[in-house]
Amino acid sequence: MQLFFNPDIDKHTTKITFNKTESKHIIRVLRKKEGDTISITNGKGLLFKCKIISDDIKKCSVSIVSKEEKKQSRNYYLHIAIAPTKNISRLEWFLEKATEIGIDEITPIICQNSERKVIKFERLEKIVVSAMKQSLKFHLPKLNKPIYFDDFLERKQQGKVCIAHCEKGEKKLLKSIVSPKESVTILIGPEGDFSALEISKSVDTNCIPITLGKTRLRSETAALVSVQNISFINQ
Repeated sequence: MQLFFNPDIDKHTTKITFNKTESKHIIRVLRKKEGDTISITNGKGLLFKCKIISDDIKKCSVSIVSKEEKKQSRNYYLHIAIAPTKNISRLEWFLEKATEIGIDEITPIICQNSERKVIKFERLEKIVVSAMKQSLKFHLPKLNKPIYFDDFLERKQQGKVCIAHCEKGEKKLLKSIVSPKESVTILIGPEGDFSALEISKSVDTNCIPITLGKTRLRSETAALVSVQNISFINQ
């Protein structure tokens, strides 16, 4: 299945016209023509089977033939808050792989030791959308705008909130504190780790310090290990 994405369609939509870029991809690259069918999702759990009614390379149009509601295959909610990496391609890699495995929400957090404090948000959005389509998922993870660490702590999160860090002190294994079907938020720091003050503040707001094992991991690796661990816990 070749899956397309349009966030603006809903169960009442009957016809869709693609923009020039998408139209060119459908007609010229995929060599679709009038009468062919394609699949579209709105990223909110709906799958639309559509028939091409105009194979204009600049304004490809389709009519919706059928609609199907796709329930979320996972019964837990996972939110990863991660400091953007200095090499942005590493964060992009995480977003792609996490979307493929299964994640609900991602928030870039700016920390005291962050070497990167500016990101191209639209590019990251495109990577998440592309990964959703490639992995044939019908629920688009929520990608939030960057936020400072202290501001993030002030926001109420669903379920347990954990912070993974490398400083000394009592830390629990993720698998020992998270149960199946739970909502969990996991904070992952920058290359230089969270500062001692940030760790202290997080504990004061009831964040649970966790360890992901004995090996020191890169930020994006730690984040992906967290995603995979939560997936395993919920098998």
